[in-house]
Amino acid sequence: MRNSGARPESTDAAAGQGAIREDVSVVMGLRRAPPGSSPGLLISHPGSSQPVLHVIGYGPEEIVEHPVSEIAELEDVVGRTPVTWVNVDGLGDPQTIERLGALFKVHRLALEDVVNVHQRPKVEEYADHLFIVLRMPQRDGRVDTEQVSLFLGSNYVLTFQERPGDCFEPVRERLRRHRGRIRESGADYLAYALIDAAIDAYFPVLEAYGEAVEDLEDELIEETAGDIAGRIHSVKRELLTLRRAIWPLREMANALIRDRPSHVTEATTIYLRDCYDHTVQLLDIVETYRDIASGLLELHLSSVSTRLNEVMKVLTIIATIFIPLSFVAGVYGMNFSPAASPYNMPELNWYYGYPFALGLMAAVAAGLLYYFCRKGWIGRRRRRRPPTGD
Repeated sequence: MRNSGARPESTDAAAGQGAIREDVSVVMGLRRAPPGSSPGLLISHPGSSQPVLHVIGYGPEEIVEHPVSEIAELEDVVGRTPVTWVNVDGLGDPQTIERLGALFKVHRLALEDVVNVHQRPKVEEYADHLFIVLRMPQRDGRVDTEQVSLFLGSNYVLTFQERPGDCFEPVRERLRRHRGRIRESGADYLAYALIDAAIDAYFPVLEAYGEAVEDLEDELIEETAGDIAGRIHSVKRELLTLRRAIWPLREMANALIRDRPSHVTEATTIYLRDCYDHTVQLLDIVETYRDIASGLLELHLSSVSTRLNEVMKVLTIIATIFIPLSFVAGVYGMNFSPAASPYNMPELNWYYGYPFALGLMAAVAAGLLYYFCRKGWIGRRRRRRPPTGD
């Protein structure tokens, strides 16, 4: 039976379609709508790829999967099976997104959030559907997050992604191979499975950062690192990016459990608790790695300061030793003639005067070195043994 709510009968979309296209042509090239624009203005990023549609319709006994090239084909697909999943890769064509919104009666404000991919994870309930925003991790050299917009209706799930490639392939395999209870459940369970897959995709990313933090710690201890301060700062910055994505993701999962929208059954709410627990675990891991990275940076700065202090200590000791030697050399370099007065440096006429001056300098240097060692300023300070009871 065809879904009556899946026909393009949205009068709001039809009425404002021409004006919105005109506005888009004027501000094309911008990432967001200019200030003062009408609500629901759709502007795609200039670098966005063209939408590619893929449909999976399934029920307990059957599954139909195929790509879709025209929006008109969806009118005959949606409603034929108990649950229909329409996935859209790419946000580069606002007209296609408008037509999809009209087909599924999606509110224009929600469509505006779809193309404005700076949204934070959230949940918004409308009359005919539930709008959920996720952030899916992407790591290609540097960590990044991709916005996934999910619309949950009575018998459909509509997802929008910024670009091809996602973490939903395990969910597709479960549908194809009839694993678990997903084929016997409704659209809300499919939405839960997609949310759970997006959340679980953060764990491998954080495991990689855990290994990176351990490697930095080993290099710091072995003192084999080069520009380790910049690398630690880079790890901290990327962990902060993950935290900004996971924190509202936890609030989104909590809102689904606490408010329990009408499109989510009580049986699915139990599974959403597991999603919430996973987000809490992710936040704990992120905070732990950030604390470790902060500690490594402080340890690095402390070690640099310690090495500088060691160098300054050596230079100070050398200067301190040469100060009295310079004094002795200065005294014997005044060249007052002893012929003029018996008090004028009689050592100048001694047979051993020169060896005496050098010996005096050596004795002063040796005495200073011995004094520094006794004070523990040179070498390691000897620890005094604790007194025994004997």
